[in-house]
Amino acid sequence: MQRIRLRYTKRGRLRFTSHRDFQRAFERALRRSEVPMAYSAGFTPHPKVSYANAAPTGTGSEAEYLEIALTEARDPGTLRELLDASMPEGLDVIDAVEARTSGLADRLTASVWEMRLDGVAVQDAEKAVAAFLVAETVEVQRRAKNGMRTFDARAAVAGLEALDSQPDRSGDRPCAILRLVVRHVTPAVRPDDVLSGLRAVADLTPPVPAAVTRLAQGLFDEESGTVTDPLAPDREAAPAVSTADQAAAATVPEGAGSA
Repeated sequence: MQRIRLRYTKRGRLRFTSHRDFQRAFERALRRSEVPMAYSAGFTPHPKVSYANAAPTGTGSEAEYLEIALTEARDPGTLRELLDASMPEGLDVIDAVEARTSGLADRLTASVWEMRLDGVAVQDAEKAVAAFLVAETVEVQRRAKNGMRTFDARAAVAGLEALDSQPDRSGDRPCAILRLVVRHVTPAVRPDDVLSGLRAVADLTPPVPAAVTRLAQGLFDEESGTVTDPLAPDREAAPAVSTADQAAAATVPEGAGSA
């Protein structure tokens, strides 16, 4: 059995795709691409696909991950191209590696988010960010299955900054960009929770809903404050081609080019 790890996106209008909708689209792509999938046992076998920390419906993403199990070995690059061609535009399969290490989900400990706040001046966003960061706790509420739940949105935030953006085509309407690094904790702190926290500490209320995109997710590096590529360990564990093998592959046998 071979395991392949894939990175895919949710772009444009496809950011409104639910996780269940994506599952259906992906399983159709597996059948169209004739991928030799491994299946679960039991009365209703399902293809062995492991999804990890999917983004909320309505948010875009450049860094969604999943793992599939195959019954026959396939080249990850070729498999990626076949699956990408079979997926709707916007749900793009952009990377693939053979799984050579364990614990992909364990390496998804933080995310980098971008939040576009149309109609918000960068100066106002900076003041709100400063107020949020100096607070020890920022309590917010979110509706859960059992009613409203109150929790701290501050502790999970490892980084938050306000950036300026170019005015949109309608004229000089301001637009601030928030860059957020948030740890994956329980309960999960989502970008909309941070926006609720900014409203609570600084009364920052964008006139239109924020456009939210996940830029990256992976292992959080405490020293640098960055989020690392979760597929890097699998690439590093791939067997290296020796110098002798490279030379042998490049060598043309004597007389091979003669008539």
